Order: sequence, then structure tokens, then C-alpha cells
Amino acid sequence: MSDSRPVALDDIDRQLISLLQINARESVATLARQLGIARTTVTSRLARLEKTKVISGYGVRLGQRLIDGGLQAYVGIKVQPRSGKEVVRRLSAMGQVQQLCAVSGEFDYVAWLRSDSPEQLDQLLDQIGSVDGVEKTTTSIILSSKVDRG
Repeated sequence: MSDSRPVALDDIDRQLISLLQINARESVATLARQLGIARTTVTSRLARLEKTKVISGYGVRLGQRLIDGGLQAYVGIKVQPRSGKEVVRRLSAMGQVQQLCAVSGEFDYVAWLRSDSPEQLDQLLDQIGSVDGVEKTTTSIILSSKVDRG
């Protein structure tokens, strides 16, 4: 049984998370020095934050140079009633779908896509549109990023 209560974070937890958002590969020794706490304290806090899923994983952020070499787009997706689970399963299998969110409003889901070319994006949009249960899609191609705190 999973506990759905929010995890209590103190100032040191928040500072630790902020430092990791800047550089997730920072050494425990450097984090400890920046926070003014012992390395063992950093290690135990990291373990707790990971165990409680406050930190759900570590990843790679692509540099702007690579991102600029392709196209990114957001796609609003409206699905037929009772089709959501299958649509999510099918979209999850598409490697170019970077993120898929359930949303309120006109669409049921919004997907963030990344492709290498306009042709590849066109093929991907055709694939998404042909998924059983997808009723309607609307695509917005990202022209530039103004703020990125990802």
C-alpha cells in the first residue's frame, strides 16, 4: 500500500534539490560543502528523497545545439470515451514522445514531441492520428524557447 501523504521537506532538502537541478552529477562532497553539512547527511537525505519519490530519477538534458537541429512540437489530443488507457499505452511506445500529460480543457492529453526533420514530424503526427481512439489532434511547433527551467 502506498502512502499518498505529502513528504515534509525542510530548507536543507529544498536547497539540496535546487543544487541537484543545477547539476545532478554534483559530488556528495561538493554538495555537503555547499550546504555546510556532513557528507553522510547528504547521502542519507538523498536516499530518503529517492525512497519517497521526491526525486524520481536522474536524466540527461540535451544541449540547445542538439535540440536546435530538430523540431519540437506540442500536440493536443482529444480521445473517444473509454479510449484513454489504450491511447496512452500506444503513445508511450513512441520514442519521439518526450512527455504525455493528461490535461483539462478542450483536449484530453498534450504530448511533447521531438523529431529530426519536418518529414519525420509529419510521419509521427500521422501515426498519432491513426491510433485507435484518437478523435482529434492540434499541433503547435515550438519556434524558440524563452524560459527553460527543466
